[in-house]
Amino acid sequence: MKKVVTISCFILLGLGFPPFLRAQALPTYEKQKIEALIKQVAALKDATFVRNGWNYNANNAATFLRLKWETKVAEVKTAVDFIDKVASISGTSGKPYLIRFKDGSEILSHDFLLAELKKLDT
Repeated sequence: MKKVVTISCFILLGLGFPPFLRAQALPTYEKQKIEALIKQVAALKDATFVRNGWNYNANNAATFLRLKWETKVAEVKTAVDFIDKVASISGTSGKPYLIRFKDGSEILSHDFLLAELKKLDT
């Protein structure tokens, strides 16, 4: 009986840890890349971010990405995971996120962020 109680306590403790504690396994350099990508989104002041048909400014988009990252922290081990699992597609609708620039041109956020990540890696 004592063994069952001990195992149950470990399971409950594991589930009870806040996500930021479980994220400790994320390598520092990957976390820095993700932070840089979010900052890049926030810096696009003349762009509109389109998510599920709604338009958002750069600051709101960056805040949203950070919050979504926090909810998926256990799934994100690399900056590419962040792009694929957080910053590309709506988990609600399955629609891709878009970035619309001042001149009216659009790019998938996935493509934009991958290009930015390549710049960071060089």
